[in-house]
Amino acid sequence: MASRKEGLGAAGGGFGTSKGKGKAAAAGDSAVKQVQIDGLVVLKIIKHYQEEGQGNEVVQGVLLGLVVDDRLEITNCFPFPQHTEDDADFDEVQYQMEMMRSLRHVNIDHLHVGWYQSTYYGSFVTRALLDSQFSYQHAIEESVVLIYVTEWLLNFKTSFLIENLIFHECFLYFSNHLGKSLQLLMDRVDEMSQDIVKYNTYLRNVSKQQQQKHQYQQRRQQENIQRQSRGEPPLPEEDINKLFKPPQPPPRMESLLIAGQINTYCQNIKEFNAQNLGKLFMAQALQDYNN
Repeated sequence: MASRKEGLGAAGGGFGTSKGKGKAAAAGDSAVKQVQIDGLVVLKIIKHYQEEGQGNEVVQGVLLGLVVDDRLEITNCFPFPQHTEDDADFDEVQYQMEMMRSLRHVNIDHLHVGWYQSTYYGSFVTRALLDSQFSYQHAIEESVVLIYVTEWLLNFKTSFLIENLIFHECFLYFSNHLGKSLQLLMDRVDEMSQDIVKYNTYLRNVSKQQQQKHQYQQRRQQENIQRQSRGEPPLPEEDINKLFKPPQPPPRMESLLIAGQINTYCQNIKEFNAQNLGKLFMAQALQDYNN
């Protein structure tokens, strides 16, 4: 089973689940279309975060449950213990196997169906999380990742982030929530701007190389005409792609992840402002009425 992956930091209250497209182990190989989470799992994850994940520390753990028809039921979980790089003797795979074996002995659901992780102000659309979930789904096709977005309230909803990824989110509001979310949004926009600059540089390099190829071919053609007029054989043909190697395009995965994270921040800010502006207008209307 995949071992614990590096994640982001965390701070304050909500959850999200993400599932990828895969064949379920249920009869008929129907795809998992629903994710059901027991309250026990929610309470255990909150307790895990409160005990070990304050500040920017991320907490992670294993989700247990079973697949029933097209529904994945998450019925239990257990945390990964906190340890440092100095704990070279700690074997996470062995730890998971022993925990699941112990749960099986006491007749508790022990099938591995995914993992959970806390996050910091919704910053979970990262390459590390994507790689971790890919590893899990490669081993267990029905596996999900449950995101504990710690600064939001426990109020579950379903929304689509990108194709084949479904998130169930919830919200909690602090006085500095909007300012912090805007700051993180600005950071991601800056990163996107840098990626755009890199892509524009790549396009300029491609255009410049095309001009160089065209000029080279024209020079060769003129030289062959002159050689032909002198009765000399034309120059041998050369592979122009070897002479002019195409520029390396910038990676697109990071830009896609940043765009997804920007979309998440915008949705969070929209939800936050919608409720708080409603309260503000209501309070103003009551004040005007009393006056």
